[in-house]
Amino acid sequence: EERVVESGGGLVQAGGSLRLSCAASGFTFDGFTIGWFRQAPGKEREGIACISANDGRAYYRGSVKGRFTISSDYGKKTIYLEMNNLKPEDTAVYYCAADGPSLADPNYYCAGLSHMDFWGEGTLVTVSS
Repeated sequence: EERVVESGGGLVQAGGSLRLSCAASGFTFDGFTIGWFRQAPGKEREGIACISANDGRAYYRGSVKGRFTISSDYGKKTIYLEMNNLKPEDTAVYYCAADGPSLADPNYYCAGLSHMDFWGEGTLVTVSS
């Protein structure tokens, strides 16, 4: 069974950092794109960072570019989201999602929820001011 499981959420003060992890199982990772999405209270879920697991091509949403870094550990089949200089508006449930295999660019996957095939349960990140 294809699965992705998130971990690493929590409470942090504004300006602080957190690292989220997404552990994948049940699929090969080859040619897959893994992404991080978030849903803030009262808002729609949005794609913020997506990465091609094979070659590291990455896409970032403008609001997180320069503060968040997505990376992949192919051997561990794990994707990380390093979040720095966190702001209260980053408060949300963060979801990991995956799809593939495909040659499409990571920005395609981050652009639409329907572009991802399977999802994790989410992990809550709360940034206090």
